[in-house]
Amino acid sequence: MLCLLKLQEEIALVKLVKYLIPRFLRSKQVEVPVVRLQGMITAQASPLKNTLSLSKCAIALEKAFSNKKAPVVALVVNSPGGSPVQSRLIFQRIRDLAEENKKQVLVFVEDIAASGGYMIACAGDKIYADPSSIVGSIGVISSSFGFPELLKKIGIERRVHTSGKSKVSLDPFLPEKKADVEHLKALQLEIHETFITLVRERRSERLLNDNSLFTGLFWTGLKGKELGLIDGLGDIRSILKELYGKETQLRLISSPRGLFSCKAMGGGIQAGLWANAVDAFITITEERATRARYGL
Repeated sequence: MLCLLKLQEEIALVKLVKYLIPRFLRSKQVEVPVVRLQGMITAQASPLKNTLSLSKCAIALEKAFSNKKAPVVALVVNSPGGSPVQSRLIFQRIRDLAEENKKQVLVFVEDIAASGGYMIACAGDKIYADPSSIVGSIGVISSSFGFPELLKKIGIERRVHTSGKSKVSLDPFLPEKKADVEHLKALQLEIHETFITLVRERRSERLLNDNSLFTGLFWTGLKGKELGLIDGLGDIRSILKELYGKETQLRLISSPRGLFSCKAMGGGIQAGLWANAVDAFITITEERATRARYGL
């Protein structure tokens, strides 16, 4: 107990000394909170998966923006995209927190910020990337497989009963219908327009007047700077030290994670872990396939 009281007295004394030291004599060291936004963007959160969703990054973002002394919040983005809804929710949360706390946001792209990943990057007041980073892919994609002929060969009959004629759409086990495809493309156009509007609003006059910008194409950071998709080239540490001084310290703000943070299903913890492991494998495979589209 005596040791604890002594420690508390020492802490109080340090705080008092800091308070009495004139401001011009205090350390000019700047601390910048950093949040990593990494992985496929999906609504399904799991402690074993390298995925990104609003629920997984919300607490870290709140902590970063609550730092009153920090002049800016830095975000490291490394995502090939994913859910358009989660992408926009994360974008909007960042902008809301920036306005509420009157903070500037600097975004640093690592390997990739494409599709939904680039949408999140647009939450930054400035976007930086490595010359070899992949940026852009402002578009919408939907991919699947069709197995109707395979079912015939192995003698399996698909049976679907609905109370609405359009209840079953783009079923991979049934032949593709033209009306279903047209409906899907109409939805994609709406989502694409939302994406384009967001990028135009955030990047405004910085964007080059290039017709290819919104076609779904993607570029390196070097070309992205020419097109106005990003503002500069460089890494987070070098740029922050250049902006705020050599004494600038980066403080990584992590989201709370834990192996047993999710409820185990059915057979208890072991079954829950196996289910998460399988789910993680599927997600990793999907992310690898998505990254492969960008040559990564």
